[in-house]
Amino acid sequence: MARGRVIFVGSGPGDPDLLTLGAVAAIAEASAVLLDSEIMEQLFEHPSVQVGEDVPVTVLPHQPSGKSLPPSQRAKQVLKLAAGGGRVVRLVAGDPFLDGQVADEAAACVRGGIDFEVVPGVSAMTAVPEYAGIALNNAGGTHFVSTGDRVAKAQSAQWAASGTLVVSTQAGLLADVAAAVLATGRAEQEGCLITYYGGSTEQRTVACTLAQLADTVTEGELRQLDTEEPVHLMVGPAVELREDLSWYETKPLFGWRVLVPRTKDQAGPMTNRLRSYGAHSEEVPTISVEPPRSPQQMEKAVRGLVEGRYEWVAFTSVNAVKAVRERLEEYGLDARALSGLKVAAVGKVTAASLRSWGIEPDLVPTGEQSAAGLAAEWPPYDELLDPINRVFLPRADIATETLSAGLAKLGWEVEDVTAYRTVRAAPPPAEVRESIKTGRFDAVVFTSSSTVRNLVGIAGKPHASTVIAVIGPATARTCEEHGLRVDVMAANPGALELADGLANFAAERRDALTAAGETVTKPSDRRTSGRRR
Repeated sequence: MARGRVIFVGSGPGDPDLLTLGAVAAIAEASAVLLDSEIMEQLFEHPSVQVGEDVPVTVLPHQPSGKSLPPSQRAKQVLKLAAGGGRVVRLVAGDPFLDGQVADEAAACVRGGIDFEVVPGVSAMTAVPEYAGIALNNAGGTHFVSTGDRVAKAQSAQWAASGTLVVSTQAGLLADVAAAVLATGRAEQEGCLITYYGGSTEQRTVACTLAQLADTVTEGELRQLDTEEPVHLMVGPAVELREDLSWYETKPLFGWRVLVPRTKDQAGPMTNRLRSYGAHSEEVPTISVEPPRSPQQMEKAVRGLVEGRYEWVAFTSVNAVKAVRERLEEYGLDARALSGLKVAAVGKVTAASLRSWGIEPDLVPTGEQSAAGLAAEWPPYDELLDPINRVFLPRADIATETLSAGLAKLGWEVEDVTAYRTVRAAPPPAEVRESIKTGRFDAVVFTSSSTVRNLVGIAGKPHASTVIAVIGPATARTCEEHGLRVDVMAANPGALELADGLANFAAERRDALTAAGETVTKPSDRRTSGRRR
């Protein structure tokens, strides 16, 4: 029987972009994944993180008291999953040994008969201070302390009476840490920072002095934290430079809650770009893609592809590429069925989908990436150069006639085939609908007219305070028809350009508030009782 194995994988402090290539590979090859906490489930939203089909992803349970399990009990959970030769990934926040303190757990696994290995991760000890804007290479030196689940008080050798002190601890131990730091003789007026949810789009940093630290812990927002919540305390001269070096919490969309009314596989690149600006995106499916009611048209078109009936095939969406690919695969065919054909794509995203299938498109519009833009750059039919005058156009059942009409004017015979149907998705949960209507979302990004119509149909109109961003003029007109004020339009039609446009809008808004001497707030902080009409 194969011997079980556990891989302790460091996930970094919270930002999925800090996962190493080794971490991504280990997760992809795992037979089971075990997480420290529910918040780590957000790592799996990153498109680079892939888990095998039917691979269980579970969170370690807690003791009845709410505290984390001791190492021996955590090891039992791993041993159970590794029975029979399983390859278990134990995903740990930060670095497994430095932050996760899994040495005892690893030793218990070995005693239980399974081997282990470690994939080091970016340590929260150094990453979180940098995310908070702290330069760790200051002239006074930097001293690091990790308290574990207890604090050794009043030991100056551990706590360092000068230079910059970085303490990795738990929220419930901050008061003890404050007493230990003060006992070294540091000045009560020395500045300090407390950062929690470090490295995530919910990161918060609280500034105070050492004298105020104890009261700051027992009052205000910090008292709401779970006692075991990881926090980082920074004390000393490097703290004074934080105002100039704060880069993460000042990102243009930092902390914004952005609604993305698309399916998850379509929204991936855009949500990644939004996250790079500090936003937290939530996808709400508004459209469900289903096969056509009658398959005869597509069956005839596939035969035509194989028999050389067409000169061109034009793809106007990623869904059209997917529909044709799936139909070909049903017949045991692959991309070679399109050899000899000229292939057109409506835009960069559709072109990328074709390339992932092994097909390099012959025509992608360089200007407007739309059906009209594709028709504008399509070559006219030439009897001498084009042996066949037919174009295969697989599309949605609700697609417009813009492209087929444009090609007909150029002398082409278009076979317009319904490759898939788009139907309105089921309404989102009541909590999401309420957030949309009451302005708890800071922005919504619309990538097509259908997403506007369907979101309003299944969830209602966004609140008047919510920033509306659209991909192009047609989507803007649909918003206006539904009584929605458009705040942002992408410079060029494209998901990434839309995310960039929203970030530019937020940056200009932030700069205007700062210039006016006002506090920089999110749109959801300024919502009123008004609703869009």
